[in-house]
Amino acid sequence: MESNAQRKKARVIAFYLPQFHPIPENDLWWGKGFTEWTNVAKARPMYQGHKQPHLPADLGFYDLRLAETRHAQAEMAASHGVEGFCYWHYWFGGGKRLLEKPFDEVLESGKPDFPFCLGWANESWTGVWNNDPKRLLIEQTYPGLDDDIAHFNYLLKAFSDERYIKIDGKPLLYVYKPLKLPDAKKRFDLWRDLAVKAGLKGLYILGNNMLDFSDAESLGLDGAVISTLGVVSSKNATLNKFHRISWGLRKKLNLGGPRIIEYSEAIKHLIPNLKQFDFDAYPMILPNWDHTPRSGKKGLVLQNSTPELFQKHINDALDSVADNDDEQKIIFLKSWNEWAEGNYIEPDTEWGTKYLEVLNRALSK
Repeated sequence: MESNAQRKKARVIAFYLPQFHPIPENDLWWGKGFTEWTNVAKARPMYQGHKQPHLPADLGFYDLRLAETRHAQAEMAASHGVEGFCYWHYWFGGGKRLLEKPFDEVLESGKPDFPFCLGWANESWTGVWNNDPKRLLIEQTYPGLDDDIAHFNYLLKAFSDERYIKIDGKPLLYVYKPLKLPDAKKRFDLWRDLAVKAGLKGLYILGNNMLDFSDAESLGLDGAVISTLGVVSSKNATLNKFHRISWGLRKKLNLGGPRIIEYSEAIKHLIPNLKQFDFDAYPMILPNWDHTPRSGKKGLVLQNSTPELFQKHINDALDSVADNDDEQKIIFLKSWNEWAEGNYIEPDTEWGTKYLEVLNRALSK
């Protein structure tokens, strides 16, 4: 399976969640057999006009332990213009990993033949999915040098794979919470040195930037992916006056309910001017968002997303990278399959493959 990124207007990299198979830890925390589908299937509407549950179509309620599922996903992504997946990677310190089985099998089997990179989700797990965010399930730790080297040696197996996505010949690593890393620059400088010693050209490291840092170099980053969803959803955001007022009233009266923002309004703010940043900056596109299956009344809903609006959003992102060198015409897609966040581009029972078709058309023009 080959990527046709060379014929596309941008390189689209889609975040990929591996939480679609049971693991002992989730069995213990949430009940036997828990996967991402558990919250998806039990979701219900929380206000008039709220569309829930969102259910999978073509690929069904899949299990990522099956190679056939992973191959079908890659085939679907490649045929609709996605260059590769950014698999979420969990390393909590001391060699502790979770949800590693699907990617380890991709790595060991050499299949599917589809590009990939890794995104380190360096954050503690809490009970947020059960409206109990103060409940600590597993803590993200940074034990020190030996653990950093062990972590790199694990990553090196992926970096050395011929399918691994590279920028300027360097393996691309994405870091979710760069500001939470103690001695981030020291760690990343070490990893770059180790990469060169292993025969690589170095590393190209990007951090998730929620407009919370302006200096990438001091964090040891080559650049950042700009994520403004948190800014868009803040109570001060100048979006949709009706929903903002109604949400404020519900909160004041202790009635609860999710925060609602029209998707058509949100996309006006999701792609900022990337030229304002003094580092390599890349846009992030979101086809949809509805966090209520996980967060209930505390969730955020980007309401009334459609394929047509998504195409406008994609075009804004394409414009933002149009002046980049071909190698760096990169757009991150959030997400391929975050179903319980209502943030996915896989086919569902409402729209089928229309979001994927829009993406493919926009990239192929």
